[in-house]
Parts: sequence; structure tokens; C-alpha cells
Amino acid sequence: MMFEMSSGMIRGLGTVVVFVAFVGLALWVFNGKRSPAFAEARLLPFADEPLRDDAPLELEARSTRP
Repeated sequence: MMFEMSSGMIRGLGTVVVFVAFVGLALWVFNGKRSPAFAEARLLPFADEPLRDDAPLELEARSTRP
């Protein structure tokens, strides 16, 4: 007995696979145990900047020249 998969069946299975992956990723991201790791990762873009409390805030104006 041969089972023939139609294009609708393939699309449906693809949708189910993507949905399961989305739910799994959402559960992984919003897991409470991962909060400290994500808090540390959130600050990674600023890791190369030195932290100084005595540094004045410098606001640079952007040029409007092309």
C-alpha cells in the first residue's frame, strides 16, 4: 500500500513543525530560570565601554549635511 502525500498535507505538516518550534522557543525564552543569563546578555553591547561616574554627559549634534 503506497501513501501519497499531497501538497496540502506537506504544507500542513510544515505549519505544525513551525508552530511547535515557535511554542518551544517562546517557552525557552520566557523561562524564569534563564532571566539572569538574559540580563547579562542584555548588557553585552556596552561591555567595551568603560564605566566612569565622573565623566560628563556629551551630547553630539548630528550634521545635517549630506
